[in-house]
Amino acid sequence: MFAFLGARQWLRPQGACASIPKMTEKPNEKQSMTPKGDTVKLGYLIPQFPGQTHIFFWREISGLEAMGADVTLMSTRRPPSGLISHDWSDHAIARTSYLGEYGAGSVLTSLLHLRPWHWWRDIEGLSSIRDILICLPAARRMIAACRARNIKHVHVHSCGRAALIAALAQKMGGPSYSLTLHGPVSDYGPMQGFKWRGASFGTVITEKLLSEIRRDIGADLPDRLVVQPMGVDTNDLRRDTVYEPADLKEPIRLFSCARLNVVKGHQDLMAAVRILVDQGLNIQLDIAGEDDDGGNGFHNDLAARLHDLGLQDHVRLLGAISAQKVHEHLLKTHIFALASWHEPLGVAYMEAMSCGVPTIGTNAGGVPELIRDGVDGVLTPPQNPEALADAILVLIRNPDRAKTLAAAGRARILDRFHSNIGAECILTQIAALVGQK
Repeated sequence: MFAFLGARQWLRPQGACASIPKMTEKPNEKQSMTPKGDTVKLGYLIPQFPGQTHIFFWREISGLEAMGADVTLMSTRRPPSGLISHDWSDHAIARTSYLGEYGAGSVLTSLLHLRPWHWWRDIEGLSSIRDILICLPAARRMIAACRARNIKHVHVHSCGRAALIAALAQKMGGPSYSLTLHGPVSDYGPMQGFKWRGASFGTVITEKLLSEIRRDIGADLPDRLVVQPMGVDTNDLRRDTVYEPADLKEPIRLFSCARLNVVKGHQDLMAAVRILVDQGLNIQLDIAGEDDDGGNGFHNDLAARLHDLGLQDHVRLLGAISAQKVHEHLLKTHIFALASWHEPLGVAYMEAMSCGVPTIGTNAGGVPELIRDGVDGVLTPPQNPEALADAILVLIRNPDRAKTLAAAGRARILDRFHSNIGAECILTQIAALVGQK
Protein backbone atom coordinates (compact mmCIF):
# COMPACT_ATOMS: atom_id res chain seq x y z
CA MET A 1 0.00 0.00 0.00
CA PHE A 2 2.54 2.60 1.15
CA ALA A 3 6.32 2.44 0.81
CA PHE A 4 8.32 4.70 3.14
CA LEU A 5 12.01 5.53 3.34
CA GLY A 6 12.70 3.19 0.44
CA ALA A 7 11.55 0.07 2.30
CA ARG A 8 9.31 -1.06 5.12
CA GLN A 9 11.16 -1.01 8.42
CA TRP A 10 10.25 -3.26 11.33
CA LEU A 11 11.06 -1.68 14.66
CA ARG A 12 11.40 -3.04 18.12
CA PRO A 13 8.16 -2.71 20.13
CA GLN A 14 9.94 -0.54 22.67
CA GLY A 15 12.98 1.69 22.58
CA ALA A 16 14.20 4.57 20.45
CA CYS A 17 13.38 5.01 16.77
CA ALA A 18 16.00 3.50 14.51
CA SER A 19 17.76 4.79 11.38
CA ILE A 20 17.60 8.47 12.29
CA PRO A 21 20.36 10.42 10.54
CA LYS A 22 22.39 13.18 12.15
CA MET A 23 21.98 16.66 10.77
CA THR A 24 24.94 18.37 9.17
CA GLU A 25 26.40 21.82 9.71
CA LYS A 26 25.46 22.90 6.18
CA PRO A 27 22.99 25.74 6.77
CA ASN A 28 20.89 25.25 3.63
CA GLU A 29 20.93 21.48 3.44
CA LYS A 30 17.52 19.85 3.85
CA GLN A 31 17.94 16.23 4.86
CA SER A 32 14.83 14.49 3.65
CA MET A 33 13.86 11.17 2.22
CA THR A 34 11.19 11.21 -0.46
CA PRO A 35 9.14 8.04 -0.10
CA LYS A 36 8.69 5.83 -3.11
CA GLY A 37 5.26 4.58 -4.12
CA ASP A 38 1.98 6.00 -2.84
CA THR A 39 1.97 9.19 -0.85
CA VAL A 40 0.72 8.77 2.69
CA LYS A 41 -2.23 10.94 3.63
CA LEU A 42 -1.82 11.75 7.29
CA GLY A 43 -4.07 13.57 9.74
CA TYR A 44 -2.16 15.58 12.35
CA LEU A 45 -4.17 16.65 15.42
CA ILE A 46 -2.88 19.28 17.87
CA PRO A 47 -4.91 20.98 20.64
CA GLN A 48 -5.40 24.76 20.30
CA PHE A 49 -3.10 25.13 17.33
CA PRO A 50 -1.10 27.30 16.65
CA GLY A 51 -0.14 28.35 20.19
CA GLN A 52 2.97 30.12 21.42
CA THR A 53 4.90 26.88 22.07
CA HIS A 54 3.91 25.15 18.84
CA ILE A 55 6.95 25.91 16.68
CA PHE A 56 8.06 22.31 17.27
CA PHE A 57 4.89 20.97 15.63
CA TRP A 58 5.28 23.30 12.65
CA ARG A 59 8.84 22.08 12.13
CA GLU A 60 7.72 18.46 12.32
CA ILE A 61 4.93 19.12 9.82
CA SER A 62 7.49 20.65 7.46
CA GLY A 63 9.66 17.57 7.94
CA LEU A 64 6.78 15.24 7.16
CA GLU A 65 5.94 17.15 3.99
CA ALA A 66 9.60 17.25 2.93
CA MET A 67 9.55 13.45 3.16
CA GLY A 68 6.55 13.29 0.86
CA ALA A 69 3.62 13.04 3.28
CA ASP A 70 0.32 14.80 2.53
CA VAL A 71 -0.51 16.33 5.93
CA THR A 72 -3.97 17.56 6.92
CA LEU A 73 -3.86 19.74 10.04
CA MET A 74 -6.60 19.39 12.64
CA SER A 75 -7.12 21.05 15.99
CA THR A 76 -9.68 21.28 18.74
CA ARG A 77 -9.98 25.07 18.58
CA ARG A 78 -7.94 28.22 18.09
CA PRO A 79 -5.81 29.45 21.01
CA PRO A 80 -6.48 32.87 22.59
CA SER A 81 -5.36 35.66 20.26
CA GLY A 82 -2.65 36.79 22.69
CA LEU A 83 -0.87 33.45 22.25
CA ILE A 84 -0.77 33.54 18.43
CA SER A 85 2.64 35.05 17.76
CA HIS A 86 4.38 33.24 14.90
CA ASP A 87 4.94 34.62 11.41
CA TRP A 88 3.46 31.37 10.06
CA SER A 89 0.36 31.44 12.30
CA ASP A 90 -2.07 32.85 9.72
CA HIS A 91 -0.99 30.26 7.16
CA ALA A 92 -1.35 27.48 9.73
CA ILE A 93 -4.83 28.66 10.77
CA ALA A 94 -5.95 28.82 7.14
CA ARG A 95 -5.05 25.18 6.53
CA THR A 96 -6.30 23.78 9.87
CA SER A 97 -9.68 22.09 10.33
CA TYR A 98 -11.03 23.08 13.75
CA LEU A 99 -13.14 20.24 15.09
CA GLY A 100 -14.72 22.11 17.97
CA GLU A 101 -15.79 25.36 16.35
CA TYR A 102 -19.05 24.38 14.67
CA GLY A 103 -22.53 23.42 15.88
CA ALA A 104 -23.09 21.17 18.88
CA GLY A 105 -23.91 18.15 16.69
CA SER A 106 -25.95 15.16 17.73
CA VAL A 107 -24.40 13.48 20.76
CA LEU A 108 -27.12 10.82 20.77
CA THR A 109 -26.45 9.88 17.14
CA SER A 110 -22.75 9.64 17.90
CA LEU A 111 -23.39 7.38 20.88
CA LEU A 112 -25.43 5.03 18.70
CA HIS A 113 -22.44 4.61 16.39
CA LEU A 114 -20.05 3.61 19.18
CA ARG A 115 -19.19 -0.08 19.08
CA PRO A 116 -18.69 -2.31 20.97
CA TRP A 117 -20.67 -1.16 23.98
CA HIS A 118 -18.27 -2.56 26.57
CA TRP A 119 -16.10 0.57 26.13
CA TRP A 120 -18.33 2.15 28.79
CA ARG A 121 -16.26 0.30 31.40
CA ASP A 122 -13.57 2.97 30.88
CA ILE A 123 -15.71 5.77 32.26
CA GLU A 124 -14.09 7.19 35.39
CA GLY A 125 -16.74 9.36 36.97
CA LEU A 126 -18.41 12.59 35.91
CA SER A 127 -15.26 14.06 34.39
CA SER A 128 -15.14 11.20 31.88
CA ILE A 129 -18.81 11.66 30.96
CA ARG A 130 -18.29 15.40 30.49
CA ASP A 131 -15.22 14.86 28.27
CA ILE A 132 -17.08 12.27 26.18
CA LEU A 133 -20.04 14.57 25.58
CA ILE A 134 -17.67 17.39 24.60
CA CYS A 135 -15.58 15.22 22.29
CA LEU A 136 -18.24 13.15 20.49
CA PRO A 137 -19.32 15.85 17.99
CA ALA A 138 -15.66 16.63 17.29
CA ALA A 139 -15.00 12.92 16.71
CA ARG A 140 -17.78 12.78 14.12
CA ARG A 141 -16.35 15.85 12.38
CA MET A 142 -12.92 14.23 12.35
CA ILE A 143 -14.36 11.12 10.70
CA ALA A 144 -16.05 13.25 8.04
CA ALA A 145 -12.85 15.21 7.34
CA CYS A 146 -10.78 12.04 7.06
CA ARG A 147 -13.24 10.33 4.74
CA ALA A 148 -13.38 13.40 2.52
CA ARG A 149 -9.59 13.36 2.16
CA ASN A 150 -9.12 9.57 2.20
CA ILE A 151 -7.05 9.78 5.42
CA LYS A 152 -6.53 6.39 7.04
CA HIS A 153 -4.41 7.43 10.02
CA VAL A 154 -4.23 10.42 12.41
CA HIS A 155 -1.29 11.24 14.65
CA VAL A 156 -2.31 13.05 17.87
CA HIS A 157 0.16 15.25 19.73
CA SER A 158 -1.67 15.05 23.05
CA CYS A 159 -3.08 12.53 25.48
CA GLY A 160 -5.89 14.83 26.62
CA ARG A 161 -9.20 15.51 24.88
CA ALA A 162 -7.56 15.38 21.45
CA ALA A 163 -6.63 11.76 22.14
CA LEU A 164 -10.18 11.06 23.30
CA ILE A 165 -11.54 12.54 20.05
CA ALA A 166 -9.36 10.17 18.03
CA ALA A 167 -10.24 7.15 20.20
CA LEU A 168 -13.98 7.84 19.96
CA ALA A 169 -13.70 8.39 16.22
CA GLN A 170 -12.05 5.01 15.79
CA LYS A 171 -14.85 3.37 17.78
CA MET A 172 -17.31 4.92 15.33
CA GLY A 173 -15.53 3.49 12.31
CA GLY A 174 -13.03 6.28 11.81
CA PRO A 175 -9.29 6.13 11.06
CA SER A 176 -6.58 4.47 13.11
CA TYR A 177 -4.57 6.81 15.33
CA SER A 178 -1.33 7.15 17.25
CA LEU A 179 -0.35 9.28 20.25
CA THR A 180 2.63 11.26 21.48
CA LEU A 181 3.06 11.75 25.24
CA HIS A 182 4.72 15.08 26.05
CA GLY A 183 4.46 15.09 29.83
CA PRO A 184 3.28 13.12 32.87
CA VAL A 185 0.20 11.14 31.90
CA SER A 186 -1.55 12.39 35.05
CA ASP A 187 -1.71 15.84 33.41
CA TYR A 188 -3.94 14.64 30.57
CA GLY A 189 -7.22 13.78 32.24
CA PRO A 190 -9.24 10.58 32.67
CA MET A 191 -9.75 7.49 30.49
CA GLN A 192 -6.07 7.03 29.70
CA GLY A 193 -6.51 3.27 29.32
CA PHE A 194 -9.22 3.82 26.71
CA LYS A 195 -7.11 6.36 24.83
CA TRP A 196 -4.00 4.18 24.72
CA ARG A 197 -5.68 0.81 24.20
CA GLY A 198 -6.97 1.79 20.78
CA ALA A 199 -3.76 3.45 19.57
CA SER A 200 -1.82 1.74 16.79
CA PHE A 201 1.43 2.97 18.27
CA GLY A 202 2.72 5.58 20.67
CA THR A 203 5.78 7.78 21.05
CA VAL A 204 7.08 9.15 24.33
CA ILE A 205 9.56 12.02 24.45
CA THR A 206 11.84 10.72 27.25
CA GLU A 207 12.94 7.49 28.88
CA LYS A 208 11.64 8.86 32.19
CA LEU A 209 8.13 9.28 30.78
CA LEU A 210 8.33 5.83 29.21
CA SER A 211 9.06 4.30 32.60
CA GLU A 212 6.19 6.24 34.17
CA ILE A 213 3.64 5.31 31.51
CA ARG A 214 4.59 1.64 31.69
CA ARG A 215 3.91 1.81 35.40
CA ASP A 216 0.67 3.78 35.14
CA ILE A 217 -0.94 2.36 31.98
CA GLY A 218 0.61 -1.10 31.82
CA ALA A 219 -1.26 -3.64 29.71
CA ASP A 220 -3.37 -0.96 27.99
CA LEU A 221 -0.34 0.36 26.11
CA PRO A 222 0.00 -0.51 22.40
CA ASP A 223 2.57 -3.13 21.47
CA ARG A 224 4.50 -0.58 19.48
CA LEU A 225 5.84 2.12 21.83
CA VAL A 226 9.04 4.09 21.21
CA VAL A 227 11.02 6.86 22.80
CA GLN A 228 11.15 9.78 20.41
CA PRO A 229 12.48 13.14 21.65
CA MET A 230 11.31 16.41 20.19
CA GLY A 231 13.70 18.24 17.90
CA VAL A 232 14.50 21.65 16.44
CA ASP A 233 15.52 22.89 13.00
CA THR A 234 19.29 23.13 13.26
CA ASN A 235 19.49 24.68 9.80
CA ASP A 236 17.50 27.70 10.96
CA LEU A 237 18.58 27.76 14.61
CA ARG A 238 22.26 28.37 14.14
CA ARG A 239 24.72 31.23 14.26
CA ASP A 240 26.90 32.59 11.45
CA THR A 241 29.18 34.47 13.83
CA VAL A 242 31.39 33.16 16.62
CA TYR A 243 29.82 33.10 20.08
CA GLU A 244 31.25 35.86 22.27
CA PRO A 245 31.11 35.30 26.06
CA ALA A 246 30.18 37.99 28.55
CA ASP A 247 32.56 40.86 29.28
CA LEU A 248 32.34 42.32 32.77
CA LYS A 249 32.91 45.77 31.26
CA GLU A 250 29.64 45.50 29.34
CA PRO A 251 26.03 44.62 30.30
CA ILE A 252 25.66 40.87 30.74
CA ARG A 253 22.74 39.65 28.67
CA LEU A 254 20.60 36.74 29.86
CA PHE A 255 17.64 35.29 27.97
CA SER A 256 14.82 32.95 28.95
CA CYS A 257 11.90 31.70 26.91
CA ALA A 258 8.87 29.72 28.08
CA ARG A 259 5.19 30.25 28.75
CA LEU A 260 4.57 32.26 31.90
CA ASN A 261 3.60 29.73 34.54
CA VAL A 262 4.82 29.25 38.08
CA VAL A 263 6.36 25.86 37.20
CA LYS A 264 8.68 27.50 34.64
CA GLY A 265 10.57 29.17 37.50
CA HIS A 266 10.82 32.65 36.01
CA GLN A 267 10.40 34.04 39.51
CA ASP A 268 13.44 32.03 40.62
CA LEU A 269 15.48 33.38 37.72
CA MET A 270 14.52 36.92 38.67
CA ALA A 271 15.58 36.22 42.26
CA ALA A 272 18.93 34.98 40.94
CA VAL A 273 19.31 38.20 38.95
CA ARG A 274 18.66 40.16 42.13
CA ILE A 275 21.51 38.26 43.84
CA LEU A 276 23.89 39.02 40.95
CA VAL A 277 22.90 42.68 40.79
CA ASP A 278 23.54 42.96 44.52
CA GLN A 279 27.06 41.67 43.82
CA GLY A 280 27.64 44.61 41.51
CA LEU A 281 27.00 42.93 38.15
CA ASN A 282 25.15 44.71 35.38
CA ILE A 283 22.64 42.03 34.38
CA GLN A 284 20.01 42.45 31.66
CA LEU A 285 17.43 39.65 31.53
CA ASP A 286 14.78 39.31 28.82
CA ILE A 287 11.97 36.80 29.35
CA ALA A 288 9.93 35.78 26.30
CA GLY A 289 6.58 34.04 26.69
CA GLU A 290 3.03 34.66 27.81
CA ASP A 291 0.60 33.08 30.24
CA ASP A 292 -2.28 30.88 29.13
CA ASP A 293 -4.73 33.78 29.56
CA GLY A 294 -3.00 35.91 26.95
CA GLY A 295 -1.35 38.20 29.51
CA ASN A 296 -4.12 38.44 32.09
CA GLY A 297 -2.88 35.68 34.41
CA PHE A 298 0.55 34.83 35.78
CA HIS A 299 2.08 37.65 33.73
CA ASN A 300 0.64 40.07 36.29
CA ASP A 301 2.12 38.09 39.18
CA LEU A 302 5.57 38.17 37.57
CA ALA A 303 5.28 41.88 36.87
CA ALA A 304 4.46 42.48 40.53
CA ARG A 305 7.37 40.26 41.60
CA LEU A 306 9.70 42.17 39.29
CA HIS A 307 8.63 45.42 40.92
CA ASP A 308 9.00 44.02 44.45
CA LEU A 309 12.57 42.95 43.64
CA GLY A 310 13.39 46.39 42.26
CA LEU A 311 14.48 44.96 38.93
CA GLN A 312 12.70 47.37 36.60
CA ASP A 313 16.05 48.38 35.06
CA HIS A 314 17.30 44.81 34.74
CA VAL A 315 14.39 42.56 33.64
CA ARG A 316 11.91 42.81 30.76
CA LEU A 317 8.81 40.68 30.16
CA LEU A 318 8.55 40.51 26.37
CA GLY A 319 5.28 38.58 26.08
CA ALA A 320 4.71 36.13 23.24
CA ILE A 321 7.15 36.79 20.42
CA SER A 322 7.76 35.13 17.05
CA ALA A 323 10.26 32.37 16.44
CA GLN A 324 12.37 34.83 14.45
CA LYS A 325 12.49 37.22 17.41
CA VAL A 326 13.46 34.34 19.73
CA HIS A 327 16.29 33.49 17.34
CA GLU A 328 17.48 37.10 17.32
CA HIS A 329 17.54 37.20 21.12
CA LEU A 330 19.45 33.93 21.29
CA LEU A 331 22.15 35.24 18.96
CA LYS A 332 22.60 38.33 21.15
CA THR A 333 22.53 36.71 24.57
CA HIS A 334 25.52 35.57 26.62
CA ILE A 335 23.66 32.88 28.59
CA PHE A 336 20.30 31.14 28.25
CA ALA A 337 18.65 30.06 31.52
CA LEU A 338 15.33 28.42 32.29
CA ALA A 339 14.65 27.45 35.90
CA SER A 340 11.72 25.04 35.44
CA TRP A 341 10.46 23.20 38.51
CA HIS A 342 9.53 20.35 36.20
CA GLU A 343 10.14 19.99 32.47
CA PRO A 344 9.33 16.88 30.41
CA LEU A 345 12.26 17.70 28.10
CA GLY A 346 12.41 21.33 26.95
CA VAL A 347 12.34 22.66 23.37
CA ALA A 348 13.50 26.08 24.62
CA TYR A 349 16.72 24.51 25.88
CA MET A 350 17.20 22.82 22.49
CA GLU A 351 16.75 26.10 20.64
CA ALA A 352 19.39 27.82 22.76
CA MET A 353 21.84 24.95 22.43
CA SER A 354 21.27 24.74 18.68
CA CYS A 355 22.21 28.43 18.46
CA GLY A 356 25.48 27.78 20.27
CA VAL A 357 24.51 29.53 23.51
CA PRO A 358 25.72 28.17 26.87
CA THR A 359 22.56 26.85 28.51
CA ILE A 360 21.55 26.49 32.15
CA GLY A 361 18.61 24.29 33.11
CA THR A 362 17.37 22.36 36.12
CA ASN A 363 17.89 18.70 36.93
CA ALA A 364 14.13 18.11 36.96
CA GLY A 365 11.93 15.88 34.83
CA GLY A 366 13.52 14.78 31.57
CA VAL A 367 15.97 17.68 31.24
CA PRO A 368 19.00 15.53 32.22
CA GLU A 369 18.25 13.39 29.14
CA LEU A 370 18.93 16.50 27.06
CA ILE A 371 21.54 18.47 29.03
CA ARG A 372 24.42 16.51 30.48
CA ASP A 373 25.64 18.59 33.39
CA GLY A 374 29.11 19.96 32.76
CA VAL A 375 29.30 18.32 29.32
CA ASP A 376 26.99 20.32 27.05
CA GLY A 377 25.26 22.59 29.56
CA VAL A 378 24.73 23.23 33.26
CA LEU A 379 22.05 21.81 35.57
CA THR A 380 21.02 23.31 38.89
CA PRO A 381 18.44 22.20 41.48
CA PRO A 382 14.93 23.60 40.85
CA GLN A 383 13.56 26.34 43.12
CA ASN A 384 17.10 27.34 44.14
CA PRO A 385 17.90 30.93 43.07
CA GLU A 386 21.23 30.86 44.93
CA ALA A 387 22.50 27.84 42.98
CA LEU A 388 21.22 29.38 39.76
CA ALA A 389 23.04 32.64 40.48
CA ASP A 390 26.25 30.71 41.19
CA ALA A 391 25.96 28.81 37.89
CA ILE A 392 25.48 32.04 35.96
CA LEU A 393 28.42 33.63 37.75
CA VAL A 394 30.72 30.71 36.90
CA LEU A 395 30.03 31.16 33.18
CA ILE A 396 30.48 34.93 33.41
CA ARG A 397 33.87 34.57 35.12
CA ASN A 398 35.06 31.70 32.91
CA PRO A 399 34.64 32.75 29.26
CA ASP A 400 36.54 29.73 27.94
CA ARG A 401 34.13 27.46 29.83
CA ALA A 402 31.18 29.33 28.33
CA LYS A 403 32.59 28.90 24.81
CA THR A 404 33.23 25.19 25.36
CA LEU A 405 29.67 24.57 26.54
CA ALA A 406 28.24 26.66 23.69
CA ALA A 407 29.97 24.46 21.11
CA ALA A 408 29.16 21.23 22.95
CA GLY A 409 25.48 22.18 23.20
CA ARG A 410 25.26 22.71 19.45
CA ALA A 411 26.90 19.33 18.83
CA ARG A 412 24.45 17.66 21.21
CA ILE A 413 21.43 18.94 19.26
CA LEU A 414 22.93 17.99 15.91
CA ASP A 415 23.51 14.49 17.21
CA ARG A 416 20.21 13.68 18.92
CA PHE A 417 17.59 16.41 18.69
CA HIS A 418 17.20 17.70 15.12
CA SER A 419 13.70 18.37 13.82
CA ASN A 420 13.46 15.65 11.16
CA ILE A 421 13.85 12.94 13.78
CA GLY A 422 10.17 13.06 14.82
CA ALA A 423 8.81 13.19 11.28
CA GLU A 424 10.86 10.22 10.19
CA CYS A 425 9.84 8.25 13.27
CA ILE A 426 6.13 8.76 12.56
CA LEU A 427 6.47 7.67 8.94
CA THR A 428 8.62 4.70 9.87
CA GLN A 429 6.08 3.52 12.42
CA ILE A 430 3.20 3.85 9.97
CA ALA A 431 5.19 1.92 7.38
CA ALA A 432 5.73 -0.88 9.88
CA LEU A 433 2.00 -0.96 10.63
CA VAL A 434 1.19 -1.21 6.93
CA GLY A 435 3.62 -4.10 6.68
CA GLN A 436 1.67 -5.99 9.33
CA LYS A 437 -1.60 -5.83 7.38
